[in-house]
Amino acid sequence: MPQLFHRSTNTLARLSIVLGILLAGGVLLILLQANRTPYVTQAFVPREQPVQFSHKHHVGDDGIDCRYCHTSVESTATAGMPATKTCMNCHSQLFSNSQYLEIVRESWRSGQPIKWTKVHDLPDFVYFNHSIHVNKGVGCSSCHGRVDLMPLMWNVNTLQMEWCLECHRNPEKFIRPKSKITEMEWPPSDKDKDSKDYPNGWNQAVDGPRLVKEYNVQPVTVLTSCSTCHR
Repeated sequence: MPQLFHRSTNTLARLSIVLGILLAGGVLLILLQANRTPYVTQAFVPREQPVQFSHKHHVGDDGIDCRYCHTSVESTATAGMPATKTCMNCHSQLFSNSQYLEIVRESWRSGQPIKWTKVHDLPDFVYFNHSIHVNKGVGCSSCHGRVDLMPLMWNVNTLQMEWCLECHRNPEKFIRPKSKITEMEWPPSDKDKDSKDYPNGWNQAVDGPRLVKEYNVQPVTVLTSCSTCHR
């Protein structure tokens, strides 16, 4: 019986298999990279709120400490959203007739809380405790970015597991003095070199490991255990 296919088809068959594998790998790589884009993670996408609260104005211009509004950040798992009374502490006097703040005044009159849009929204299967991180020397800006520069709030990080693990595997690279938790500009500039917290100047490579021991940060084996975050 005569040969149906030319011998060159063997080469074509092998080539097509190799190209198929490369194509499948390329598609998988593209999907993995697409999953990290702001289109999926919503990083750097400003969130509209019922009241256009500006962190840039309140934190950056007025110098209000994060803990004034997020009162439970040092003691509970959640940072806590400010009660309307917190807003009215200032705005019963300042801009008390502004139309922008009518929602705040109506909330105060009715006793109904303002329905804020959540910005940093973790999946339900992820457990995150603010107080643990804050009391172990993880600063607000490490996760939330420079909120003092944000007119509207947005994510600066993906909030994906690989991002969390980057810190959990190397906490000494990110830890800072507890007294500097709410300081937005970190690491410190030269003007801070005489601080009582680091009189010899801040050196992350030296002071980071020192604080890991001082604050009794859990070993990496615990920090990277699945049950630490997935409970």
